[in-house]
Amino acid sequence: MKRLCDKYAGKLVIQGLAAPNAPLIGGLDAELVWNREDPRTTELAKVFDALPINSLVFSRPAEPYATIVDFLAARHPETIRPKDTETRTFLHDIPIFENFSADSIIAGLRKRKSVIIPGHGIASFGTVSPEQGFVFYSSTIFSCFVLFFSEYLTKARHGALDKEYRRVFKDVVAQLPAPRTELPALPKGPYTDEDTVLAAMAEAGRQVVGYGLVDSFFGNISYKLGQVIYISQTGSSLDELEGCIDPCPMDGSATTGLTASSELTAHEDVYRQSEEAICILHGHPKFSVVMSMDCPRAECDNRGQCHIKCTECRTVEGIPIVPGEVGTGPTGLCNTLPPAMASSGAAIVHGHGLFTLGHTDFNDSFRRLLDIENRCRECYFETVGAYE
Repeated sequence: MKRLCDKYAGKLVIQGLAAPNAPLIGGLDAELVWNREDPRTTELAKVFDALPINSLVFSRPAEPYATIVDFLAARHPETIRPKDTETRTFLHDIPIFENFSADSIIAGLRKRKSVIIPGHGIASFGTVSPEQGFVFYSSTIFSCFVLFFSEYLTKARHGALDKEYRRVFKDVVAQLPAPRTELPALPKGPYTDEDTVLAAMAEAGRQVVGYGLVDSFFGNISYKLGQVIYISQTGSSLDELEGCIDPCPMDGSATTGLTASSELTAHEDVYRQSEEAICILHGHPKFSVVMSMDCPRAECDNRGQCHIKCTECRTVEGIPIVPGEVGTGPTGLCNTLPPAMASSGAAIVHGHGLFTLGHTDFNDSFRRLLDIENRCRECYFETVGAYE
C-alpha cells in the first residue's frame, strides 16, 4: 500500500496538479500508512474511522489551479456545479467546507467523491485503491479549470465581468504553461503484427498523458489491424496500457469487448465510415473542452442538455463539435461521432474531449490532437479579447 501511495503522490506532481511534497496520500491495509510524514495526518486519519474507505488523497493544488479553486469556492461558497462530462460522470457537484477538519472532510465525502477546503486543498478517496482518489482529485481540478475559463468567456460575451474576476483571470493566465508545439517521435507505421501494435499504442498513450492532453489518465486509443480493433480497456491508464489492450474483432466473434473501452462501438463505426483510417486517439485537452461548451445563443430550448440535445452546427477552427454521451443508446457517441470524424478527421464532443484519426500511424493522430488543442487555446483568447 505504501508503494501505491507513493506512486499516485508522484503522479500528482508529475502532472502538475500538486507541488512537490504537497500531496498526502494515506492507504489502509493491515495498518494505515502515508506517503510521507506530516502533522495533518493525525486529523486526516480520523476520516478512515468514519467512512468505508481504504485510501485518502489530500493536497493543495499547484498553481494556477489553487487560485482557480479558491476563487470558484469564494463565488460558490457551498457547492461548485461544473457542467463538463467529468463532473457528470464522477463528481455530480463539488461541496465546499471552510474549515480543515476531519468532520468537514467526512461530511463532504459522505455524499460526493471530493471536497474542497479553500486555502487548504482538495480531499478525495478510494475504496479499492489510491488510484480512485487520484482520479477524483484530478477530475476536480479539470472541472474547476473548465468552469473557470468557460464562465469567464460567457461573462465577457454578455458584458458581465467584474473587476475581481478580471484580476484573477489575469493572474491565472500569467501562470499557464506555454503551449507545447514539439511532437514526440512515435513508432512509424503502418504496423503489421499484434506485438508492434500493442507497443505503439502503449507509447502513444504515455505521450498523450505526458503532454497533458487528458484528465488524470483518461481517454482511449485504438488501432485497426485487418478486421480487428485493438482498443484500451475501460478505466485503463493511458500511460500504463501494457496488458490493458483488448483485441476486438469487428464481426463480434469474441467476448473481449466486454472489458474494452465504453466507446468501442463509436470507434468501430468511425472505422466503418472512415475506411482509410487505422488509428484513433481520444483525449480530454482542456481548451478543446472549454471551446466546445461556448455558445453565443442567449436562449435555447435545450439549455442544460447541450451535451446530448444540441442541434446547432458548431465548429472551432473548422473542427466539428458534436453532442453525445459515453456508450451507446439514442444519445450515444456512436451516433454523432462517426459522421463528424469521416468528414474532418477529428471531432470535439461537447464538454467531453477530442477525437482524432490517423491514416498511417499515431504520429498523424497525435499531431492533430496537439494542433487542435493549441488552436482552441488561441481561439479562446482571441474570442475573449474581442469582448473585453
